[in-house]
Order: sequence, then C-alpha cells, then structure tokens
Amino acid sequence: MLLVGGVPQSYVDLSDPTYLDFEYMRLMGDVVDCLRGDVFDAVHVGGAGCTLARYVAATRPGSRQVVFEPDAGLVRLVRERLPVKGVSGLRIRVVDGRSGVAALGDEVDDLVVMDAFAEASMPPDLATREFVLDVARVLRPGGVYMLNVADGFRLPFARRVAATVRSVFRHTLMMGDPGVLRGRRFGNLIVAGSREPLPVDELRRRAAGGAVRARLLDGGDLAAFCAGAAPLRDGEEIVAPVPPPQVFGRS
Repeated sequence: MLLVGGVPQSYVDLSDPTYLDFEYMRLMGDVVDCLRGDVFDAVHVGGAGCTLARYVAATRPGSRQVVFEPDAGLVRLVRERLPVKGVSGLRIRVVDGRSGVAALGDEVDDLVVMDAFAEASMPPDLATREFVLDVARVLRPGGVYMLNVADGFRLPFARRVAATVRSVFRHTLMMGDPGVLRGRRFGNLIVAGSREPLPVDELRRRAAGGAVRARLLDGGDLAAFCAGAAPLRDGEEIVAPVPPPQVFGRS
C-alpha cells in the first residue's frame, strides 16, 4: 500500500499485477478489459504505484505505456520499493500532466488515464475542458479517456467533471458505488469518454455482477446527472473537494 500524506494512493501486488484491490481501480480494470484491441498505446496522468499500468502490461502484453508523475521523490520511492524495471513497455517521466500531454503528438494513443491526486484532491488544472480537449487531440479515433474523480455530498464537482467530459466526447459514461452516485457519501467515480461507442452493455453487466456492486450511467441518465452543471474551464477558480476527516481513518 502506497500512502501520501496518510491517504492511500495505490495498492500493488508485485506477485500478481492483475490483482486490483481498490473498488474504483477494479472498475477501471473492467473498462480496460472491455476495450477493443490486443495491445494499447497508453498514457497515465498520475503515477503513484503504477497499478493500472502494471495491469495493462499483464493483460495486454506488448502494450506501450508512459506514466506522467511530477513528484520526483515519489517516483524514486516507487522504483526502489515497487520496482517497474521488469514491466515491459512501461516508462515513467517526471513531468506534470498538462505538460506531458501537451508534448504528445496528434492521434498517437489508444487510452489516456487520468488518476492524479494531490494527496486526496484532484488537481484542478487536470479537470478543465481545455485539458480534456488536449487529451482528445492525442487519442486515436476509437481511443478512450478514463478518469477517476472523488466527490461527496450531492456531487457538485463530479457533475461538472462529467459535464466537461461530455462536452468533448460524444460517448460518455460514469460508474461507481450506488451510494456515492446518489451523493450520500464521499467516494470515487469513474468517467470514460470516446468519440466512438463505449462497451456499455458489457460494463453494465460487470458492474451489476461484480464482487462489489456498481451502477453505470450513460445517455439520458448521465445527461440528467449533469443537468445544470457547466463544464470546468481554465481561468476560473476551481476548488476540488477534500474528503471529510473520518475517511481513511484520519479523524
């Protein structure tokens, strides 16, 4: 378990990279499993323990992946304690997400994953429409953008994040624990967007039948969830939610 500021960031099983302990990470793994193609060119914004990158390397051997992580100390720790040297096709670059994505070419990747947190909060500059547009630029026509967003009571931030992704990608879905989706407790939600249809039916079956039940919103249900929520934009003051003290046992 990798913790930053007392907040769990990653769970890595070095003997079994296909084991995903966190509930939201298992949902991300489901999305990866349902995507077309034998191998991926993938970008991960936010590194931590590289849990999902290890999963992709194990389940889609031959994939080429790069992780953007701005915390050089964290990268050193991961390389020492959770080594990635033997993970085929994986590179880590010490760079922030905006700069890393901006340096990529057009239509060069199949998957972009945004799972970046400053301790327990999503960096606001990685939530805006301008950033999502840059992500869309680097994705191939059938590519997928997937992100992890955390929010709590009534989900005002998550609604704006989902509205932001919907403003860029024609096909968008959201998955999460039913209680979190109803805004009853703080937790993580997964949003995925693409120019082409997403594997909604298969993901809905997995969400309903998994060890931990989850709910999937798309189409009209997601539109209703985002109703009245404006996309986030560069230049506005954005305050990402912080979990209450009792989360992660910090009370």
